[in-house]
Amino acid sequence: MFDKKVLAIILGGGQGSRLYPLTESRSKPAVPIAGKYRLVDIPISNCINSDIKRIYVLTQFNSASLNRHIKDTYHFSFFSKAFVDVLAAEQTPHNEGWFQGTADAVRQSLHHFKRHDFDYALILSGDQLYQMDFNLMIEEHVKNKAAISIATIPVNAKEATSFGILKANDKNVITSFIEKPEAKLLKDWTSEVSEEMQSENRNYLASMGIYIFNRKLLFELLADPNTVDFGKEIIPNSIDKHKVTSYQYEGYWTDIGNIDSFFEANIGLTDDLPKFDLYDKDKRVYTRARMLPTSKVSGTTLNKTVIAEGCIIQAAKIERSVIGIRSRIGNESTVINTYMMGNDSYESLEDIETNKKDILMGIGERCFIKNAIIDKNCRIGDDVRINGGPHLKDIETDTYVVRDGIVVIKKGAVIPKGFVI
Repeated sequence: MFDKKVLAIILGGGQGSRLYPLTESRSKPAVPIAGKYRLVDIPISNCINSDIKRIYVLTQFNSASLNRHIKDTYHFSFFSKAFVDVLAAEQTPHNEGWFQGTADAVRQSLHHFKRHDFDYALILSGDQLYQMDFNLMIEEHVKNKAAISIATIPVNAKEATSFGILKANDKNVITSFIEKPEAKLLKDWTSEVSEEMQSENRNYLASMGIYIFNRKLLFELLADPNTVDFGKEIIPNSIDKHKVTSYQYEGYWTDIGNIDSFFEANIGLTDDLPKFDLYDKDKRVYTRARMLPTSKVSGTTLNKTVIAEGCIIQAAKIERSVIGIRSRIGNESTVINTYMMGNDSYESLEDIETNKKDILMGIGERCFIKNAIIDKNCRIGDDVRINGGPHLKDIETDTYVVRDGIVVIKKGAVIPKGFVI
């Protein structure tokens, strides 16, 4: 409906330090989720499902794997104007620096956007998990004759202190904004929400970091080089000068900002009725098409487990875990509450035969793995015991990191036989 009027801009985020070590060698949007996807697939899929197919992804850190993923994944008809392009920070005669914030990233890329005919800029985050029909938000934006629309989600008092909180009137016009308010201030920041949200004590409207700007206004606001961030500067400064409206969303949404939220979002996919529904045919999540064989499971007890394609599993037990593409798990091993990202390739039979004395890719035999994230291409030897939990202190070594009790095995790490964490 609005496909010819909207240009989507996905912000890839900064260095992603709170998701370290998953962002050590890749940008945040390129981090693998759900065993076979990348984070960037979520906003792109939401755009495609909303028939918005002119999409830019802005990034500046470790963008090689993101570039490769998008190039290999998103192909449209030769006769279509649809595209998904990555714009990495670049030096130009007018700018020699890195992106300084979300608004500055868009400002530095404006010369690319000006080549396109569009009325509305849809600005999205590259590190959130949700399923939204953007057409509904755009319809409200147009109907309300808004200059800026902000997607908001009701949150409770405990969550409110971690977000930018907006206050809207009965016509959904935003009247004030506060960034991460102290708990004692919240009594003055309640907004009109649905009865269902009230029953859950979700009375505060948090910004989801999803914005619609009218084209002309966006260019005007970004003319000032001193404003570098949407959430901290552009939005608060616009509330008294322009019509800024709230589009209230009440579906599942989570901001994957740190290891804990990333872990919970992935493990949540193993629930009988997951809040993020990968099985909805109208809200498909797209990713790279791989010609992989089916997964093979031998002698394993499985409970609440998601298994991607091409796995070879001989474990004794896997429970409440997500097992990514091309994973190998050896005999008598137990895996609980774990996200195993999988591997980028298989080891050939010749390699396995040659390296019998070495540690093979995947999880070895008689291992016990619990409360862990195993990044891509790891080699975990036989009889390894990893028991994550609150009893572990935060620590970093050459091969693993502990954050909030979750053990993260670094990409490509080799964990020797018999090792205990």
